[in-house]
Amino acid sequence: MGLISEVLLLPFAPARGSAWAIRQVIQEAERIYYDPATVRAELARLEERLEAGEITEEEFDRVEDELLDRLETATRSGETTGDGTAS
Repeated sequence: MGLISEVLLLPFAPARGSAWAIRQVIQEAERIYYDPATVRAELARLEERLEAGEITEEEFDRVEDELLDRLETATRSGETTGDGTAS
């Protein structure tokens, strides 16, 4: 039965391969997005922009809250090492 199903599903192999590749890209993007080192670097850049007068205090507070939420999510999941790499 396995051989027959593989033969019947062969025309869908490119779609299955594309779906796998898309899942891998999404997983890597999420790993980088929630990586504590990445979030800390973004917080530092945000503070620099505030000190340089590029953004308002309100915008700083809004973005800082978003970044801190990401950092909290990252530390809860514990999936990264905090140095930009997966564990």
